[in-house]
Amino acid sequence: MLFKIASASLVGIDAYLVDVEVDISYGMPTFVTVGLPDASVRESKERVRAALKNCGYGFPSRKITINLAPADRKKEGPAFDLPISLGFLAHLDVFPSERLKGFLFLGELALDGRIKPCRGILSSTVLAKKEGFKGIVIPKENEKEAALVQGIPIYGMEALPNIVHFLNYPESVAPASFSLHELLPHSDYDVDFQEIHGQHHAKRALEVAAAGGHNVLMIGPPGAGKTMMARRLPSILPPMTFEEIIEVTQIYSISGLLNNGAAIGTRPFRAPHHTVSDAGLIGGGAVPKPGEVSLAHRGVLFLDELPEFRKRALEDLRQPLEDGRVTVSRAYMRVNYPCAFMLVAAMNTCEDIVAGGNFSEPVCTDAQRNRYYSKISGPLLDRIDIQIEVPKVEFKDMVSQYKGESSSEIRKRIFMAREIQLERFKGTKIYCNAHMGEREVKRFCQFDVPGKELLQMAVNRLGFSARAYSRVLKVARTIADLSHEDDINAVHISEAIQYRMMDKFF
Repeated sequence: MLFKIASASLVGIDAYLVDVEVDISYGMPTFVTVGLPDASVRESKERVRAALKNCGYGFPSRKITINLAPADRKKEGPAFDLPISLGFLAHLDVFPSERLKGFLFLGELALDGRIKPCRGILSSTVLAKKEGFKGIVIPKENEKEAALVQGIPIYGMEALPNIVHFLNYPESVAPASFSLHELLPHSDYDVDFQEIHGQHHAKRALEVAAAGGHNVLMIGPPGAGKTMMARRLPSILPPMTFEEIIEVTQIYSISGLLNNGAAIGTRPFRAPHHTVSDAGLIGGGAVPKPGEVSLAHRGVLFLDELPEFRKRALEDLRQPLEDGRVTVSRAYMRVNYPCAFMLVAAMNTCEDIVAGGNFSEPVCTDAQRNRYYSKISGPLLDRIDIQIEVPKVEFKDMVSQYKGESSSEIRKRIFMAREIQLERFKGTKIYCNAHMGEREVKRFCQFDVPGKELLQMAVNRLGFSARAYSRVLKVARTIADLSHEDDINAVHISEAIQYRMMDKFF
């Protein structure tokens, strides 16, 4: 007898339908799973067998064939335990088999019949709604995650007997019901820009970066506050929209990084160690998984001690920085992961590396300076819009009782600047100035004669490349937006040029 149960598997951050076909027939007792299953799927026969017996149900001693269709896509993960077990229970007439139609089932089985949480439930719920299912049955611990998708009944179950009861008496079980307040975590941050003493120039640069979504490089001695400022950058970024929350939560769900099924309601901040592998940073592996660039989607990727990272890993960043998406190709699949993030990098000066910070005069020779800064390629540097020097904090700033602006006050200005940009780019896929292409730069970054003279000086004397020239205009456009000015003038361009002064070292 053949039973068909709807389930789902993942490719990238998206889910696709999988028909779990359970065929039980007369013959020598065997248990075969086909349809490109991985080891965790093949091992499901032992989990299912034990779970059914420990819940008081029988296990057929027949010829059993499990087919996971489509058969040309590799299936991985233990989420097929539940639909496979329901095929056996339907064979035992524990519930009417026609009740399985119209529902999508996912869940890993413990040996005592409990249903354990799985990765990627949010993506599967999005798929279930898109395909018109009348409900999705999932582990209880994934209930809140799935409930982010409005318009489809969510049934969170704790154990196999609960599902049997639901399939026998569907009207007696109500779907999960949560308010958005319960689903979305509190969005306050534990850190605040008010805690940073001094460094007014650097804080202004980070405000401009946050307003336009620009990448930042901070160069300065140890203890100057580079890491401290970077960790507080998400607190001044605009609040996440509901669509962004869904996107980011999907990535963390497929990575198994959600805490108790709670949605990601604050901008991610990822700070990988400089020993991170290429696959760990960009994504990949034998079975592709999202890397740090994708986990930082809609948030901040912080690379401390930038020259210590592998050269190849840094060069791999160039394409994700441009496209906001990374593609991982393998022999049997090709997956895309979103990675629209702000890159914030920090490094010491050459003098600090050579002299350990104990010097009165610069001790770096030209050869040492060129060797140190050449660890970061020109093409990568060109993709970093704002490059600033972060000096040592002065004693008067350390002991000052003056409290600067709080993150909430700075965020208000940034939110207003982002609103201007959203209105400017309405109808396009661009949502901030940093993502403008050459066509948009020519259209929206017009400047006056004094501004043209400043730009000519920057190109001729400072050796700006064509890409650096374009980046200066994008930053100047953001500075004008913060000032609520329609046109770019020499003041805006002058400030933008100051944020490229590290180009002379590279």
